[in-house]
Amino acid sequence: MAKQAIELRYAVRFRVLLRYFGQLCLVLAALTLVPLIMSVIFGDAILSLRYGIVIGGLTALGASLARLRAPSRIQTNEGMVLIALIFLFTPLVMSYPMMDSELGFLDAFFEAISGVTTTGLSTKTTLIDASPPFLFARAWMQWVGGLGIVVFSLALVIQPGLVAKGLTVTETEADDLVGGTRARARKVLKVYGILTALGIIGSWSTGLGFIDAVQYTLAAVSTGGFAPHDSSLATLGWPAQVWITLLCLAGATPLMFYQQVGTEKRRVTTDFLQLYALVLASLIVSLAVGATMWLSGGMSWPQILLHAPLLASSAQTTAGFSSMSCAQLDAGSKLVLIFSMLVGGGAGSTGGGFKLLRLLMAASIFRLILLRTCLPKHGVIEPRIAGRRLQDEELQAALLLIVLFVAVVALSWLPFVAMGYNPLDSLFEVVSATGTVGLSVGLTSATLPPMLKGILCVDMLMGRLEIMAWLVMLYPGTWLGRTMEET
Repeated sequence: MAKQAIELRYAVRFRVLLRYFGQLCLVLAALTLVPLIMSVIFGDAILSLRYGIVIGGLTALGASLARLRAPSRIQTNEGMVLIALIFLFTPLVMSYPMMDSELGFLDAFFEAISGVTTTGLSTKTTLIDASPPFLFARAWMQWVGGLGIVVFSLALVIQPGLVAKGLTVTETEADDLVGGTRARARKVLKVYGILTALGIIGSWSTGLGFIDAVQYTLAAVSTGGFAPHDSSLATLGWPAQVWITLLCLAGATPLMFYQQVGTEKRRVTTDFLQLYALVLASLIVSLAVGATMWLSGGMSWPQILLHAPLLASSAQTTAGFSSMSCAQLDAGSKLVLIFSMLVGGGAGSTGGGFKLLRLLMAASIFRLILLRTCLPKHGVIEPRIAGRRLQDEELQAALLLIVLFVAVVALSWLPFVAMGYNPLDSLFEVVSATGTVGLSVGLTSATLPPMLKGILCVDMLMGRLEIMAWLVMLYPGTWLGRTMEET
């Protein structure tokens, strides 16, 4: 069987990769026009020049590569490699304008990766001296990364059909994000745009200035968490805190849920289950964090009632906003938030983590094992979620991804501990990066050793594309061997 699979294996075709990478570059160039316009509005000539150079380079590169002739059919491994390449290439080119804010290349690269992957970790000590164009660019990168450059490409540029289907293989479930067609990508983009517009209006109405309302909304809908102020949510009034938290919950809900309500009952049922699980998980985490805060004796009840729900929802949605410094949390609260960040939001949402849907799948398997002990010898029972039978391939993929997430966290955690950092704080930071959350206990800073910054960068990239795309990219069989003949 293994030998037959090897014989049927096809390596990627470089002409296909180059052509569609060129189209993705053109989309990235168009999206970069927005921060360029903002830098022009705020009169930052040097930053405008940097963005102009980036846009010019992307346009030239994209136009030259997009002209290449390539087959109409794109393989699964080619789609995964393309997505991994664009998510690595984007922060590389965006590091150049980010360096205008007195950041070295590594810190600028870290900031750009944190933006594109919607994580929200930052090595900047303070945002007091940060320019408005820099703050907007961070939030904009998170908004673009939340939906994914590929989704914008599918919705606006890349032709429908086989090419689109190949490029949507970013996660293991077919329900995630775009699901395989250009039409569906446009529906998701429409939902994303409506949520953003409503978010800006709502944030502005809570008393935030217009620019702050835009930046908070971009970071909330994408569950990114790049706040324009050092205090994140701490200094905002309670109406703004509640509204931004609701936006984070909306972003962590499967985006097709909004589109499919009243049209596809089966999908709505599955997505509604994820929404229900998201709200329930946020409530449970909030109660658990509140209990540990009370048991530690370090906070009054008014403080607990303020911080516990905000931190819990921020961790579960992987948004990363905070109402207090996580370094001040007790050990129990950190452990609860670590598990919450690792699980994350709903599949098909902008949230990170290994997703609530996969946790529900794992729970269904555990329940099935227990039920089979009570059945007669020839009794038959199938794993189901929301009335839908789960296929063996779905269950295997879900369990594999959970194991891979835990493995990445464990391997990334060890160097922190080996270099003398607090084990619990190190685990918190690594899980926050891998789950693309952004909550920090203070380890992420300009003084963090370059090797550990690099590990967190890898974690953010791994978590955003759910690991498999990177494994496919690193697999030798992806690059070596015979290629499929053009038809």
